[in-house]
Amino acid sequence: MTLSYFVRRVFFLFLVVWTAATINFVLPHLAGRDPIKEQMLIQIASQGRTQADAEAMIRTYTRLFGLDRPLWEQYLTYIGNVMRLDFGYSINNYPRTVMDIIISRGRLTLPFVVVSIFISFTFGILLGAFLGWNRTPQWVSNLVVPPMLVLSSVPQFLVALVLIYFVAFRMRLLPMNGAYPRTMVEDWGSLTFWMGYAKHAILPILSMVLVDASGWALGMRAMMVTVEGEDYATFAEAKGLTTWRVFFRYLLRNALLPPLTGLAIRLGFIITGASLVESFFAYNGLGSTLGGAIGNFDYFLLYGIVTIMVMCIALATFVMDMIYPLLDPRISYKAQRG
Repeated sequence: MTLSYFVRRVFFLFLVVWTAATINFVLPHLAGRDPIKEQMLIQIASQGRTQADAEAMIRTYTRLFGLDRPLWEQYLTYIGNVMRLDFGYSINNYPRTVMDIIISRGRLTLPFVVVSIFISFTFGILLGAFLGWNRTPQWVSNLVVPPMLVLSSVPQFLVALVLIYFVAFRMRLLPMNGAYPRTMVEDWGSLTFWMGYAKHAILPILSMVLVDASGWALGMRAMMVTVEGEDYATFAEAKGLTTWRVFFRYLLRNALLPPLTGLAIRLGFIITGASLVESFFAYNGLGSTLGGAIGNFDYFLLYGIVTIMVMCIALATFVMDMIYPLLDPRISYKAQRG
């Protein structure tokens, strides 16, 4: 890998983030709505304030959030804040900052989503590689593939509903909803709290793993069938290499490249990927927070969540692009002459 290529990729990474942040800034302004005025009128109507009070509060909060300044000045301030990961205060949750909300809600979402992605990818890839291998008995594929075809096409929230009804409601084996027991206070430094959180996370993780692992397995199965016909696989077998060495080093390693690209994109959507699952299991996580920010037109909270999501996608893609040569020696980023 050349230094010039690395510099270009870093520049492209920042270019992607800047472009996405700019679009993220422009789109809400095209709606032509005044979020400060709307929220203040709602709050004042519920509190029985006068019209004069409403106008004074609207002017104060508009000045506080900087929405009274020219659009170009708002944009420059916004870009500078993005570089520092400072998205200001939430309009609907003032005086809480956007990053404080993202961190507090992310602690409920990220652990079970990361675990579910890791389990589903690892299990799905290994299962798909085994099913696509020409040495696997045909009866195994006939037994396993049909259920995977069904699960991969079923939405995660539907699987979640089935698990809630049978496992939580009928059998009462696991909690039905909530991120942790209601008798506990959120304390991430307590082992007891982690045990309670883990028990509540089993059903959400299972609902995501059943669907995602089936999709990964079917895709990996198709890739294995493709690479088995390549010359390097035939040559490896002709050399007399052991069966498992051919499987892991030549077949699995080369078939793994497209799924890894999909994994990078999947990691980028880790914030919103489980929003429906969150809603069914009553997780007050980032997915539901993003939906609330869109519905309530909370500019700054919307900016923060979407911008961080774009950064995750760009960073994950960048990392995968850097490690591709380690996985596939045929890939080279060196400049070629002639």
